Amino acid sequence: MQASPRYIVVEGPIGVGKSSLSRKLADSFSADSIMEKAEANPFLERFYKDPRGAALPTQLFFLFQRAKQVQFMRQADMFSPVRVSDFLLDKDRLFARLNLEDDEYWLYEQIYQQLSLDAPVPDLVVYLQAPVDVLMSRVQKRGIEYEQIMQKEYLEKLSNAYMNFFHHYDRSPLLVVNTANINPIESEQDYTELLEKITNTKHGRHYFNPTPIMN
Repeated sequence: MQASPRYIVVEGPIGVGKSSLSRKLADSFSADSIMEKAEANPFLERFYKDPRGAALPTQLFFLFQRAKQVQFMRQADMFSPVRVSDFLLDKDRLFARLNLEDDEYWLYEQIYQQLSLDAPVPDLVVYLQAPVDVLMSRVQKRGIEYEQIMQKEYLEKLSNAYMNFFHHYDRSPLLVVNTANINPIESEQDYTELLEKITNTKHGRHYFNPTPIMN
């Protein structure tokens, strides 16, 4: 296997499988994993029940959580092993803009600026995509209770926000992966093909759009 990127970020909308893939990649590369800990956010369940009322505390909790993780990465030794993360700090603003009212977003931005965040730039970002119906099915399958009340319209807005964000993203090499017809978590063949693509993506923007095998 060729030398892997030293800092890989896997991103994508809720239900697309970014956390599961991040853990699997960390195992393959014998890497440290830096995971978003959604279950630690005490406001998240409240957000799904009352998006407008709980959006700001939910977003600020995630911001402070990610700020601590960024600080950890910045303070780590330069010779540390490969790292794989299931979040890109830039996407915090994506969620904030989507979920917050204008005055709340103004407050969020003041706090964001005061934190003076300077996240390391990934060597590779893997952006996972899937149609909204596929995302809804995966959310239901994983069975997290408070996610079951998620509206399809919200996932559509979130998916569109991700597509727009990564359409303009150019800070790192980018691999856009259509996961509609593959399951790299449960299929070793799918995972092996994706892993090879990830390992060989060094520069620019690339697309991995596997089609289903016809019998």
